[in-house]
Amino acid sequence: MTRTEWYLEYEIQINRPGLLGDISSLLGMLRINIIMINGVEDAKRGMLLLSKYDENITRLKSILQTMETIKVTKLRQPKLRDKMAVRHGRYIYRDVDDHKTIRFIRDDLGLLVDFMAELYKKDGHKLIGIRGMPRVGKTESVVAASVCANKRWLFVSSTLLRQTVRSKLIEGEYNPDNVYIIDGIVSTRRANEQHWQLIREVMQLPAVKVVEHPDAFVQMTEYKIEDFDYIIELRSHEEEEITYEPVESRQFSQENEFSMFDF
Repeated sequence: MTRTEWYLEYEIQINRPGLLGDISSLLGMLRINIIMINGVEDAKRGMLLLSKYDENITRLKSILQTMETIKVTKLRQPKLRDKMAVRHGRYIYRDVDDHKTIRFIRDDLGLLVDFMAELYKKDGHKLIGIRGMPRVGKTESVVAASVCANKRWLFVSSTLLRQTVRSKLIEGEYNPDNVYIIDGIVSTRRANEQHWQLIREVMQLPAVKVVEHPDAFVQMTEYKIEDFDYIIELRSHEEEEITYEPVESRQFSQENEFSMFDF
């Protein structure tokens, strides 16, 4: 019989010595293995568990609910956000009004890279947008996540080194294991028809596509924000406002500094 992963999260009500040992002993008696354990936020603890029998998880839940020292907040098969919480000890926060929009600050770059790498590892088409002001670490995070996921990254348009606007890919670059990176502002301001034809081809590939500045991208294309599977927002601090005027001015100033690559 295949073992099943579970995520257990509980809030500590009475933090007494030996509490974790009692819970670990209970899991052992029920033949439930602990894969990973970590404190989550302030007074919570999360565990990734492995159990051969689902009925043992049901027994575990019944017993834990009788304990006055803890309050079970989650006991379910783990979602990606649960695994990130255990690994990093922090929650990934979604937008209240739009649950596919996920917010990070610069201090969370390690969590962001790990989260994106897990998204990249999933097979098939995936369209990810990433918003943020200049020099906050958007492109660097996208590339670092590609390395973590053992994926090759390709810039379709970018300003990381110089203004890059590609009009074609070479043989071998049409690969579902690649991560295709598009800068929405560069493409909408500097692209020719050959570049847009390439973008249409890339968007049809069963691969990961990451679009920086997705709001600018959808304004000038047939694509919509609803087409994105995830929208990631990266800020220097929680109160930072993401606006596009400074970003666009910076893109134009780079036109005078660098020449455009055209492959």
